[in-house]
Amino acid sequence: MPIDELRSIVGAANCLVSDAELLAYECDGQTLHASRPSAVVLPGCRDEVVAVVKACRAGGVPFVPRGAGTGLSGGATACDGAVVIECSRMQRILEVDAENRFAVVEPGLVNLALSQAVASLGLFYAPDPSSQLVCTLGGNIAENSGGPHTLKHGTTSNHVLALELVLPDGEVVTLGSPTGVVHGFDLVGAVVGSEGTLGVVTRATLRLVPIPDCVETLLGIFPDVVTACRAVGLIIESGLVPAALEVVDDRTIAAVEASAYAAGLPRDAGAVLIIELDGPARAVAVQIERVEALAAQAGASRVDVARDEAERQRFWRARKGAFGAMGRLAPDLYVHDAVVPRSRLPEIIARVCEIGDRHGLTLCNVFHAGDGNLHPNICFDRRNAEELARVVAAGEEILRACVAVGGVITGEHGIGSEKKEYMDLVFDEADLEAMKLLRGAFDPDGVCNPGKLFPTTRSCVESNPKARGYDEVPFA
Repeated sequence: MPIDELRSIVGAANCLVSDAELLAYECDGQTLHASRPSAVVLPGCRDEVVAVVKACRAGGVPFVPRGAGTGLSGGATACDGAVVIECSRMQRILEVDAENRFAVVEPGLVNLALSQAVASLGLFYAPDPSSQLVCTLGGNIAENSGGPHTLKHGTTSNHVLALELVLPDGEVVTLGSPTGVVHGFDLVGAVVGSEGTLGVVTRATLRLVPIPDCVETLLGIFPDVVTACRAVGLIIESGLVPAALEVVDDRTIAAVEASAYAAGLPRDAGAVLIIELDGPARAVAVQIERVEALAAQAGASRVDVARDEAERQRFWRARKGAFGAMGRLAPDLYVHDAVVPRSRLPEIIARVCEIGDRHGLTLCNVFHAGDGNLHPNICFDRRNAEELARVVAAGEEILRACVAVGGVITGEHGIGSEKKEYMDLVFDEADLEAMKLLRGAFDPDGVCNPGKLFPTTRSCVESNPKARGYDEVPFA
């Protein structure tokens, strides 16, 4: 398939082929694995997506849907010979129905932009990944993204009502309905979290929820991260369901306070716990008293209640700026992602720190404690082969430790290329075969984001043009 065919579909300016242009697409936010695509196309509408998909099929070239590239499992990285279909130009809000509380959007719309657009209607879009300033809703759908506030409000899958999907053969289908009620199989549920392996989302109908009457944000100061985790257990055990429970450890505090994201966190704290409560004002006032008492019982030295919106945002700036702050410490950042039962958080977080120290790594913890969703962050330089080997070894130990206490290998970042070889830690062969059959129903030829999710003996073998019997060079 000549490159001129792609240019004729999306325009020369929206078809990237030079080495300098493709360099930015070698990986997503997870830099452990890198692979350069053959080309990157940026369609501006559904019809262009359809035309690109059909051109790739005709030319025998696999393709990979991609949003803003903020994913953290290598899910949007192209394997050998693949074309990246980057949907960031498709960013329109097509409809807002305030009465029925939904919006219809294109996949390239930035997450936060939707909440900003409907705020005047007293509504917002609840799933809020830490990258919500830049991540796109199409990418969120692919990964079933979470975020701090999904403890109470749910992940992306709880807020997707319907999808328009371009199948791997170019056919356009609509799944679900604006009411969220469908008969038969839940195909929307199959697509959300499928990591772009079932097709390209070109339109999404998303649930909107009312902005709470009252929101209060608290900052608990603890001597160490294990004690902060114990407080999380006490809060949930009491029956309270905060909007968010986020732990930031001392190493992350040090990195944040030395960066542009400095938020005035106490540098001598072993950890802080950000607690957000929302609901009717009277109910929230009572909840604050209960949280303060439970935090003190767990060992907090104090609990600060944000005095105003500016201080609320300051607390959250420290949490959501953590990844950027740690980027100052090394060229690469491995943001790990695993989930354990909340009752096992204290022992597992201690184990995670021990693993990082034993491997001689710079490891910080900032995570969705209310969900038991850990995010150990390892700063490293992938150009250092010996250090990279230690990072990979530590990552595997962390996964195995989490699974050993009843956990799973991902909470929101997905499997991608990062964790596919560890799928058998939580799934047996029958489970994996069922998943492959579902994928095959959508993509029988394996051309849509191949080389992801499932264990392989050779990385990206599915998307290697030679391995699939295609010509040696996909583009002339």
